Amino acid sequence: MSLSHRATRPLDHLVLPVVDLATARLRLSALGFSVAPEARHPFGTENACVYFTDGTYLEPLGIADLQIYGNHVRDGLEFVARDRAFRFRVGEDGLSAIVFKSDDATADHEAFMAEGIAAGDLFRFSRAFQREDGSEAEAGFRLAFAADPRAPDLFFFPCERLLPLNPPEALMAHQNGVTGIAEVLIGEDNPMEFEPLLQQLGHCHEMEIHPHGVTVEGIGADISIFTHAHLRDRFGISPPATGRGLVGRAIAFEAADIGNTADILAKNAVQHKAADGMICVPPAPGQGVTFIFKEA
Repeated sequence: MSLSHRATRPLDHLVLPVVDLATARLRLSALGFSVAPEARHPFGTENACVYFTDGTYLEPLGIADLQIYGNHVRDGLEFVARDRAFRFRVGEDGLSAIVFKSDDATADHEAFMAEGIAAGDLFRFSRAFQREDGSEAEAGFRLAFAADPRAPDLFFFPCERLLPLNPPEALMAHQNGVTGIAEVLIGEDNPMEFEPLLQQLGHCHEMEIHPHGVTVEGIGADISIFTHAHLRDRFGISPPATGRGLVGRAIAFEAADIGNTADILAKNAVQHKAADGMICVPPAPGQGVTFIFKEA
């Protein structure tokens, strides 16, 4: 099927390995985010998500049970194996996966197999979550993994919801005024080498080529690959020590009033730099990549 006849895959969420959820909760709260209660996965990890009104969210990911986690690594579960590899190569905090919305993960997996970018088997699981009234419900997911062997530190998967996950409205109201994710920034010495991969993953119809990289203009959030030199010069992001390959470097958020955002950061003693109508917050424990706040 030609690219023009396929539906664009919008961004769903970002997977952010963290040293532990307590540290992530403290850091994200200091940044002005509302953080959901902890939820455990059946394969040894746990999360405490940050949900946005635009339908995207952040998934800080910790390790809840090392024995269960290790068992699933040995069994070859792609999600856990890649989390372990990321922590070994990059560190305990960072951005390890970009997740797209999907109506049919089985079809996505078949497409990835045909395109030669499939990574592991189609995977289905469910987990408990807490409703707004405090009661517990179950959310179900089907995932189709994709990766490029030249980029071991970042992988991708469409996520099909088998059972609805409806976060309480209170969790989508953030002191910093953030309403959603505007852009995901990836670093690589030669961005154009990975432009075909972005097209395959996003089913994108619009690509913007820059002097320093390429942007997939998705529904809602964009995904950009820039040279490390550009990310350093534009946002003050130091090049990684991992060498070639795609590396998640920053997340740009839309905020209703970045003046208010700046006040919250100053009040909570969060190091930041304001310039060119945006605020950049460098990585810290519990926040593994640069956060950029822009006026909505």
